[in-house]
Amino acid sequence: MNDTQQFLAAMMPRIHEAETALLNGDAAPRFALWSHTDPVTVYGAAFSPTGWAEVAPMFEELAARFSGCSSCEWEVVAADVGEDFAYLLAIERSTASVDGSEASSFLLRSTTIFRRENGEWKIVHRHADPIDDTANLLSGRLANN
Repeated sequence: MNDTQQFLAAMMPRIHEAETALLNGDAAPRFALWSHTDPVTVYGAAFSPTGWAEVAPMFEELAARFSGCSSCEWEVVAADVGEDFAYLLAIERSTASVDGSEASSFLLRSTTIFRRENGEWKIVHRHADPIDDTANLLSGRLANN
């Protein structure tokens, strides 16, 4: 198994756990995956905070608004690992409720950047944007409340 395969084998279960938890209203697993040391950034489908002081509250707000996750799958498009940085490009397919509405499915394409900190991979950047109208509707609902 090469370095990238080892990275994916270790990180994808953690990412799946964190994203499923977030879509069920719990930001704690996502907090554990992310670096709390700046620079950290998010270019999201609905929000784009910069710095941990802005990123952390945005994760809490998202978690408070999501519930009822019935699916959360990541299709890895590409990934690579260096000594201290790694990246992951994926298609995310999820179904969850926003603000108590009926659960709906949405697709995002995402780029996630990792930095090695004290021997552990931490996320330092995430960029996700809508692939289709379902995610556009979701991001519009999140941004307008």
